[in-house]
Amino acid sequence: MHAQFDPAARAALAARAVEAKIRKNLTWEEIAEAAGLSTVFTTAAVLGQHPLPAESAKAVAALLDLGDDAALQLQTVPMRGSIPDRVPTDPTIYRFYEILQVYGTTLKALIHEQFGDGIISAINFKLDVKKVPDPEGGERAVITLDGKYLPTKPF
Repeated sequence: MHAQFDPAARAALAARAVEAKIRKNLTWEEIAEAAGLSTVFTTAAVLGQHPLPAESAKAVAALLDLGDDAALQLQTVPMRGSIPDRVPTDPTIYRFYEILQVYGTTLKALIHEQFGDGIISAINFKLDVKKVPDPEGGERAVITLDGKYLPTKPF
């Protein structure tokens, strides 16, 4: 396994992949089906946040007509982090920032009260997004963050 140290390289590949997705009128779910992985993980990988296993990378690159070099690059461990070191300006991403600004200390207090000192893993982690009807009309987004708790260990 190789590491990628140039975030611009993965960003450029992500841009090419999204262009191909649009050109071929594919959904993230269809790309994930080709990869044989979850929609969330595959989307994050194609957008430069995870490496794909070799067979998944080859399948995604073939589906999107990205070539063998892209298939190899999709397998590298990226420099993670898709938000620049500032307050996000995209309204959808900003709302998550806002949620953490408002509820971050509450989440921290409740997690530590229930689990003790430690963190919620972003490595041993699952994420799900669902659209459900709102009883008051319209729709609601249900986002589930499911991470393994890792206690702090004194040394």
